[in-house]
Amino acid sequence: MPNTVSPPVFLFDGDCAFCSSCARWLTGHVPTPVAIEPWQWTDLGPLGATLDEVDVAVVLVDVTLRRTHGPEAIGGLLRSSTAGFWRWCGRVLGLRPTLVLAWPVYRCVARNRHRMPGGTAQCSLPQAERDHTPGGPR
Repeated sequence: MPNTVSPPVFLFDGDCAFCSSCARWLTGHVPTPVAIEPWQWTDLGPLGATLDEVDVAVVLVDVTLRRTHGPEAIGGLLRSSTAGFWRWCGRVLGLRPTLVLAWPVYRCVARNRHRMPGGTAQCSLPQAERDHTPGGPR
């Protein structure tokens, strides 16, 4: 029997206030069977995901353990919605011409997420350099 995961999982950076705000918005507004989880609190091994993957982009792991990243992952999450509008948005985002435009926008937002509403200086650091203690660097 092939490896599977149920439900699918959408992984985001739980250390980033901007990413966490976006995840809360998705959870509250996009009805989906996909589990939206911070990767820091998820066992990545069984999902086949690596720290290098999740540290640079959101990742969607589907039931067959296929992983998509960035805007492709967001499109997959939206396509899984039980609401027609969000499924339609996900289909549009999944189109090759849309992805050609979406990837540079996603990278720009990811590089500047510490400047976005709700972002903090912690959001701009690579995972290995983030301060996880109240009093200073780890």
